[in-house]
Amino acid sequence: MKRFTNMKITTRVFLRLANVVALVLLLSLAASARDKISVSYAKGFNFSQYKTYAWAEHGAVAHPLLAADIVGAIDQELQARGLQRVTSNPDLIIQIYGSVDTDMTMYSNDPLYAGTGGIPPFDPGMTGPAFVGFYGNTSVTVHKGEMIVDLIDAKTKKLVWRGMATESVSSHDAEKLIDEVNGAISKMFKEYPKGA
Repeated sequence: MKRFTNMKITTRVFLRLANVVALVLLLSLAASARDKISVSYAKGFNFSQYKTYAWAEHGAVAHPLLAADIVGAIDQELQARGLQRVTSNPDLIIQIYGSVDTDMTMYSNDPLYAGTGGIPPFDPGMTGPAFVGFYGNTSVTVHKGEMIVDLIDAKTKKLVWRGMATESVSSHDAEKLIDEVNGAISKMFKEYPKGA
């Protein structure tokens, strides 16, 4: 009888442990589903032609220290790939969009994207030649927790590479937020074309 009781207890413990493991797996899958990185560019495009870059002009931002950290992280990634930051006549122009606290909507008729006909929608499904179109005077929305990094050919004014991160950001913990953003930028640029 004692052996039967021990077997019942062992089975109950095993079932509870299995439930806990299943719950942990489910929660980690849900968390990773929220944290998405997508990169789009024209496959086969010659990125080795780009040697220099500059940053697009930015106005006031809601989180200036975070913005400075993002610029620094992207500078590091581009310089690690052999590109040099310049103040005039760049090959690429870097434009970033992002929001931590709320959704943000803007018009898409930025002249920086003149060769693309405006800012292409922030849709992770858009790739390569889909960047080419005429988007005109419509609006685009950056959702809370989204960061977009665009690399634009300075001569043709066409978007040539886009990295997007949709993260569950820790807006109330500045250090954790910076770590999350730096991790997202690192993941994005792992997909910058090799040999570029």
